[in-house]
Amino acid sequence: MEEREIPLLEAAIERIWDKAREFGLEPFPVHFEIVPPAIMYEFGAYLLPGRFSHWSHGKAYYQLKTQYDYGLSKIYELVINSNPCFAFLLDSNTLLQNKFVVAHVFGHSDFFRNNIWFRGTNREMVDVVSEHARRIRAYSQDEGFVEVERFLDAVLSVAEHVDPFPRREPPEEEKEPPAAGDPWSDLFPPARAGAEPRKPDRKRVPPEPDQDLLRFFLEYGDHLEEWQRDILAIVREETLYFVPQMMTKIMNEGWASYWHSRILREIGLTNEEFTDFARMHAAVCTPGGTRINPYHVGLRIWEDIEKRFGRDRLFEVRELENDASFLRLYLTEELVKDLDLFLFKLEGDEWKVTDKTWERVRDAIVDSFTNFGRPLITVDDGDYRGRRELYLRHHFDGRELDVPYAEKTLQHVYHIWQRPVHLETVVSGRTVVLTCEGERVSRQTL
Repeated sequence: MEEREIPLLEAAIERIWDKAREFGLEPFPVHFEIVPPAIMYEFGAYLLPGRFSHWSHGKAYYQLKTQYDYGLSKIYELVINSNPCFAFLLDSNTLLQNKFVVAHVFGHSDFFRNNIWFRGTNREMVDVVSEHARRIRAYSQDEGFVEVERFLDAVLSVAEHVDPFPRREPPEEEKEPPAAGDPWSDLFPPARAGAEPRKPDRKRVPPEPDQDLLRFFLEYGDHLEEWQRDILAIVREETLYFVPQMMTKIMNEGWASYWHSRILREIGLTNEEFTDFARMHAAVCTPGGTRINPYHVGLRIWEDIEKRFGRDRLFEVRELENDASFLRLYLTEELVKDLDLFLFKLEGDEWKVTDKTWERVRDAIVDSFTNFGRPLITVDDGDYRGRRELYLRHHFDGRELDVPYAEKTLQHVYHIWQRPVHLETVVSGRTVVLTCEGERVSRQTL
């Protein structure tokens, strides 16, 4: 954008805001900043400005920047779930592109404010992550950069294995008084010399299978140093902040696309602008080839809901659903056919269509978004064989794990737990247990 166009953009933002409110949207106030591509792609890689440094963020930055430099993809905007929202516009965008982005951002901000899955998120996370980054920098100075980076590698390898549904804390009168000293002492009294191994009636740790691995390490990792516990808590807090966005990607992008198209039609575009807008909208909402484009599929579902139930229903659905329920309830037979959705798999050297039955296609897509697309792994036993070994279980749903990836991840988990780690899964139709005891990972078929 040219400097002389800034007042025109400011006036357009006011018109777009008024039109969004007229349509019934209730976005948070939005603070816009115009930034160069380098800043945009840094924020896109780190997901939040000021977040802690890690090589994986640098890798993501160079992937995004390379795609931009070679014209393969472009981030037009980045908006942060906060109050007020912070949104960033590219200084290389045209005035029309930034109008497009502003309308899209107001759709996202409305979704952040009103969707139930975002109700518990910290709207001041921009300030929080800066404090997190400061603490991690201090640990790197005190404990050594290599040691802290290695522990971060381990924690980040399982960061998304958290529980998106908060556990209800019992009322104060139901809580047991905290144990003094070793947190394991009341569960695992020291054995007498020559005593027999503990019997199977011992209390289980955790009491029920727990899918929140980071919470489990925090609650039962009595061997961890304070800086390690703090890093676990930092990564878990930041991951939980992003969970609602992972759970609502199709809904959120479709909602923002639905509203940017309607708002820009109403604010008054010239014939030339309208043609350019149509091209941009088509580029963003094009079918995704072998992958679902959330902008395209989400938009089509929202449009179908309005057609069948009226606009008021849109706001009800926006408030209550996540991607899994949204697709389950509103991805109809007609939409599956119109969107040309089908199941396929690799057979030999060729990809082949395996099923076009709409219910099975819908169910497979819903399954792929359940647990935000991640395999469900639970801690089943934190004192396996009475030796405080860790027993994890993969809840097999027909999709096998990438075994080499799983083995490497188990090495990271071992680094956190510092005792043998076992993972039960299914490989080629047979139940196997992968066991990591440091650098070595073995496999046993049950």
